[in-house]
Amino acid sequence: MEDRIIINIDVMLAKRKMSVTELSEKVGITLANLSVLKNGKAKAIKISTLTKLCAALDCQPGDILEFQKGTDN
Repeated sequence: MEDRIIINIDVMLAKRKMSVTELSEKVGITLANLSVLKNGKAKAIKISTLTKLCAALDCQPGDILEFQKGTDN
């Protein structure tokens, strides 16, 4: 497995007792794009989107983003 960044939106949604739909509306992105982020399928995230996520979830970028070290084979 290689190094990767994990996006912990589910964790923050649970902590804030917020629905995906509510977050989508607050951030101004589609449910489909939010789903791509939540499911770890995104190749990139704009700083402006990360800023909006942090504002909506009242958190820091480090609360959402997590670095996971891969294992060498």
